[in-house]
Amino acid sequence: MTRFSRDFIFGTATSSYQIEGAYKEDGRSLSIWDTFSRIPGKVINMDNGNIACDHYHLYEKDIEILKTLGVDSYRFSIAWPRIFPEQGKYNEAGMNFYKKLITRLIENGIKPAVTLYHWDLPVWAHEQGGWTNRESVNWFIEYAEKCFEELDDQVDMWITHNEPWCAGFLGYHQGVHAPGHTNMEEALKAVHHILLSHGEAVALLKGKFASSTPVGITLNLSPMYPESDSANDRLAANNADGYTNRWFLDPVLKGSYPVDMMNLFSKYVHSFDFIQKGDLEKISIECDFFGINFYNRSLVKFNAASDFLYTGAYSEYPKTGMGWDISPVEFKDLIRRLRQEYTKLPIYITENGAAFDDEVSEENTVHDPERQDYIEQHIKAVAELNEEGMNIAGYYQWSLLDNFEWAFGYEKRFGITYVDFKTQERILKDSGYRYAEIIKERSI
Repeated sequence: MTRFSRDFIFGTATSSYQIEGAYKEDGRSLSIWDTFSRIPGKVINMDNGNIACDHYHLYEKDIEILKTLGVDSYRFSIAWPRIFPEQGKYNEAGMNFYKKLITRLIENGIKPAVTLYHWDLPVWAHEQGGWTNRESVNWFIEYAEKCFEELDDQVDMWITHNEPWCAGFLGYHQGVHAPGHTNMEEALKAVHHILLSHGEAVALLKGKFASSTPVGITLNLSPMYPESDSANDRLAANNADGYTNRWFLDPVLKGSYPVDMMNLFSKYVHSFDFIQKGDLEKISIECDFFGINFYNRSLVKFNAASDFLYTGAYSEYPKTGMGWDISPVEFKDLIRRLRQEYTKLPIYITENGAAFDDEVSEENTVHDPERQDYIEQHIKAVAELNEEGMNIAGYYQWSLLDNFEWAFGYEKRFGITYVDFKTQERILKDSGYRYAEIIKERSI
């Protein structure tokens, strides 16, 4: 049995568009996910976040679940279109929702961990080029400044961006996330401006606000392994690692973009002039912690026909409902690599979880042994890493609630709480009860 220290943070995580609903209320304007989900073929069943988990109205109920779980902290994101429904126009009614939520969390002894951007870019910003426009950095800073001004004294921890890889590459290169573009040059500009806006936000919080609230960024990282030991497959794994991990790790933690990937991307990019003097110094500004979302490792093989010479390979690992490898051992490899090559900052696992096909029993319970096992394996890995001195300061389970799973709509359930999307009934799953037990005992 491995124990967790008293100051280790156990939490759960959600994001605004995935749970809030109330998409037209209190002055909120549309985000790119509102419009993207209306395009036939983009989201399974043409599902959308119009209602989602109706958290906007049921947040008191959700705080009750957090209390039942006994979490130390709750990570959620703010919907930018609630705060600035139009360019330059602040909406107090939108901010008031987050003030109420934060007040209730604190009253219940739960620390608010707030993400500024979890992909719901306002449509007004998208219409001016979105993240491909360098002006997006200024729009984001105007929004961040208002959030800091109104909320900083009550927030326990700020995360500037969640998974720039998804917002940038899934949104602008692969086209499977909003805004659905398929242009590598756009994707690289979008990623650069997202990372630059991260640096500017950190500078603002520490500078103008002279705030002592810890601030960082969250990257989704997936360690890449070659299918075989051949030179070709090793090259494939290197490129996959560059596209998924190093293109984000290097600028944030080393102040540079990986040259091998710049060479590879040059085929699709006419000029890297969008990287201006001083940008990388700003992007790599010192933060207080480093957030990691981890779900799975990836196995890849060489493919000469693919853009970056790699493709997914068949793996015999057990899989989650997303078809992702269950890989807690590789999770430990990833953390050790980060410690060796990148950072000494405290690490928070800001998301970790699994989707499976859950069903409600006749007794109105949800038995999800696979998810329970997944969570246990990864929390055990965190405990073992800390025994090695890896300084993981907290673990946020994804997700508090079954919710809108982006392009998968409501097909994939990641929650430790089952949500009936017709009635909005919440049922804590077995995995939720088990997580509560781990938190209470602070051991696994």
